[in-house]
Amino acid sequence: MARQPKGREVSGILILDKPTGMSSNHALQRVKRMFGARKAGHTGALDPLATGLLPICLGEATKFSQFLLDSDKRYQTIGQLGVRTDSSDADGKIVETKACAHITLADVEAQLPQFRGLISQVPSMFSALKYKGQPLYKLARAGKTVEVKPRQVTIHNLELLSFDNAQVQMDISCTKGTYIRSIVEDLGLALGCGAHVSQLKRLQAGPFVAKQMVTLEDLQAIIDEATKGQVVEEGKWPDITPAFSALDDLLMPADTAVLSLNAVQLGPQQIEALQQGKVIDHATDFAEFDVVRVYSSHAIEANAFIGLAEVQQEGRLKAKRLMST
Repeated sequence: MARQPKGREVSGILILDKPTGMSSNHALQRVKRMFGARKAGHTGALDPLATGLLPICLGEATKFSQFLLDSDKRYQTIGQLGVRTDSSDADGKIVETKACAHITLADVEAQLPQFRGLISQVPSMFSALKYKGQPLYKLARAGKTVEVKPRQVTIHNLELLSFDNAQVQMDISCTKGTYIRSIVEDLGLALGCGAHVSQLKRLQAGPFVAKQMVTLEDLQAIIDEATKGQVVEEGKWPDITPAFSALDDLLMPADTAVLSLNAVQLGPQQIEALQQGKVIDHATDFAEFDVVRVYSSHAIEANAFIGLAEVQQEGRLKAKRLMST
């Protein structure tokens, strides 16, 4: 007999405010345990130094996490001038220091235009980018270096918020794959004094924004409130089942990850055919190869979301990624 998977079937997206000093995977595992979830995944790692918005998909929502990985992001960062580190952030070892007291606000502003729009940047050796299957940061920690090819990214907006005490605070909106530490590093090189990221906070990922974030402390407070008064045997964990309802209320529906896509409604017979892997006739105004959200025309509530389909020739639809039935 096959072993039953552990955890409960809970589905949705938690918008976590990741604390500093914690890896994204550690944060993911904490959330997964708190929700008692069978399946979970995050949608784009933040460095341990970084804080802020980390969407965590639970259950069926993990099927749509790629769309959040591919989404635009927004960050606020503080770059410390005059000090370069091997990782381009405050967690790395100092490799060079230079005087920077002579750098003025005008100097900084004069260099910023080159970091707006379509730019080319070389990812840090301490990034999660992989080389022959190995994350670069693992190679860097082992003292190895490899050639990292430049990549093009788009900086939609870069606003200088403040410049004080050799610290440059910026608000940056960008496409996926942008390395903020590379922008800060390159700005320091352009100024001739070097720089590294001392603080980094993500404020937006795709449709999700900072005001939707909850902290691990918020989650723990719900669990503590629901389990207080329990008599727990020594060496055992309290039963957190009473907290699940309140925790689940914090989850965003799975389709919020793909709201940027167009939507279609289908009847029960069309949905059944799609779920069976059949290509169905459905005249649409969308371009061939577009991906669309699919909803049941007979349900308005949250579970009306069926999944995603690809538009084929003459508007026909083929299942791409569907919710389990």
